[in-house]
Parts: sequence; C-alpha cells; structure tokens
Amino acid sequence: MKSFSEQDRQSIRKHLVHWFNENQRDLPWRKTYDPYQVWISEIMLQQTQVKTALPYYDRWMTAFPTIASVAKASEDEVLKLWEGLGYYSRVRNLQKAAQVIMDKHQGKIPTRFEELLELPGIGRYSAGAVSSIAFNQEKPVVDGNVIRVLARLIGTTENTRLPKNVEQFWNWAEALIPTGHAREFNQGMMELGALVCTPANPKCGTCPLAKQCVAYAKGIQEQLPNRGESEAKIKIQVSVAVIRKGDKVFIQKRPSHGLMAGLWEFPGGKTNAGETSLKAIHREIREELGVGLKNVKKIRTIKHGYTKFHVDLHCFTAELGEGTFKPTVAEEYKWVSMDSLKKYPFSAPGRKLIDGLTG
Repeated sequence: MKSFSEQDRQSIRKHLVHWFNENQRDLPWRKTYDPYQVWISEIMLQQTQVKTALPYYDRWMTAFPTIASVAKASEDEVLKLWEGLGYYSRVRNLQKAAQVIMDKHQGKIPTRFEELLELPGIGRYSAGAVSSIAFNQEKPVVDGNVIRVLARLIGTTENTRLPKNVEQFWNWAEALIPTGHAREFNQGMMELGALVCTPANPKCGTCPLAKQCVAYAKGIQEQLPNRGESEAKIKIQVSVAVIRKGDKVFIQKRPSHGLMAGLWEFPGGKTNAGETSLKAIHREIREELGVGLKNVKKIRTIKHGYTKFHVDLHCFTAELGEGTFKPTVAEEYKWVSMDSLKKYPFSAPGRKLIDGLTG
C-alpha cells in the first residue's frame, strides 16, 4: 500500500486541526474533556450515531455523575439506562471497569495507555480514544469514519475489512498525529467522516483535505472504501408468550453470559425447522416452565434487525395450563404488574412488545 509523504502529512495535520477547531459540534464531553465523560461517550458512540447517543449520555450522566456511582449501581439500573443502545456486553463491562477503577486506581481513570487496556471492555480503540481525547496523548484511533477518510485520502482500493489492511490504517493514523494536537486531530478525523466525508454524497467541495485526497482527484470517492461483500443476515424465528396470572405477567432474566446477558424477557425461544410459531411457543414453555398453556392468542409479529441477524418475534398472550410450574432456565423470574414492566431492562424487540401492551 502507498503511504503519505511528509509534505502531505504536514498539510493534512494543519488543515484538519484548523477545520476541527472552527467546525466542531458542541458536544457535552468537549466542554471540559473530563476523562470519565470522554470514556462514557466513546463507549456509547461505538456503532451509534451522535444524535442517537446524546439523550442516552445525558440520562446516564444525570443518574451516574461519577465513576463511584456506576460501580455501586445494580446491574438492572445500568442495563435499563442502556436499553435501546444494544451491545449490552459493553455496559456490563463498563460497570466492571468502574469497579476496577475504584478498587485499583483510587477512583480515577488511569492515564497510561497500557493500564487502560487492562480494564474490562477497553480495547485498542477505546484506549486510544481516552488517551488522545481526554489526555491529549499521541495515540491513534481507527473507526469506520477514520477508515473511510484515510481510504479516500490515500486512494486505496484494498478491502478494508481484511485484518492486514485494518492494521495498515492504524499505522497511517498513528503516523499522521501531530505532536501536541492529538485531541483535535483524532476528533477531527472522526468529525470529518461524520459530517463531510460521508459514505454517500460526500461534501468534497467543503472538505479541508480535498487537495490531498487521491480519491477526489480521480473522481472515485463514492466507490471507496472497498468493504468487500456484505454478509447476508441470518434470519431467526422466535416465539414468546406474555403469560398472565390475574393482573400479573411472568418475566424472567437472561443468563449472565451470552447474548443479551442480564436483560429481562418474556419466556420463549427459537422456532425449529418445520415448526409453526404456535407449536414452538407450546414446546418452549413446556421446556422452560414445565407447564402447558391455555387461551393462547397471537397478538403481533415484531421484526428487528441486528448486526448479523434478523429476528421475527412472534408474540402470544396466554395463561398457565396443566402441569407443575417450575422455571428451569432463568437465573431469576418474577410475576409483575403490567405497569411495572417499564422498570425492567428488555431488548429492543421486548420493549416494542411492552409498548404495544401498555400503550
């Protein structure tokens, strides 16, 4: 792969830092660059746009203004505030990291990159973001925005998903960081990708790096980056039951490991091959709760897309039938009023179901 000349590096640094200082969005964590606020914002912004993350950030900071408050909160409290952002392992690791910071770092986020990497849920990107944005250290950050900007600047047509090529982007990003201005430069790269060097219809006419951009010179900016062929999403059929007993409904908590760990749910599970959603819910409830169902009625199907799969959630209402009620798969379960369902953290499809039930 090609690289940047020293003249290009100097020009990119100068123009990008100036552009960021003049055009940066007014975001709450940029007011003081408090390490805790930077850390929370970066974890939230992974796979999430700023406009989506901002309300979550504001609610989080109101509920948990300090690392200590996160460390001592219940898992349900942190999951509830994260509800709808997805990638729930991130917030569970975030709380674990807060507890480590309180126990081993006197309640302060460590300044050393290597120590940041030792915290649960902190990888190369997050450590680089906190190091550079909170502490202005010359550490690179590489996300989708940065890869897009760099791929167009250098004009590479290589597949940006391949590990060897991803590593090259890290090398380019590190080589470009100007001494003493890592904070502005790294944020500038991400901001440029979000606001100007967008995936479709990039605003090349207003880009501060247009003169250095190989893709723009060749007119191929919208063809880059080359991300290879997208994987087809796996389609999954799931049946769940809202089981009523008087004025209460049954909910259970998912295991503390695996997909959607720690979230609450209505009982049910995947539909087997050749099985209808109705047969699936009868089988699943028998397996999970030891009982049959009666007065079963389908109320809706909720479609929801994740990164690698698509779920059709077939939703039923029902009452307990014959058999001995004995939950076997849940770590915790409860009978709760319909109104109190909103207090518990559910997955996005589960929340859609609750909203439909409660109005």
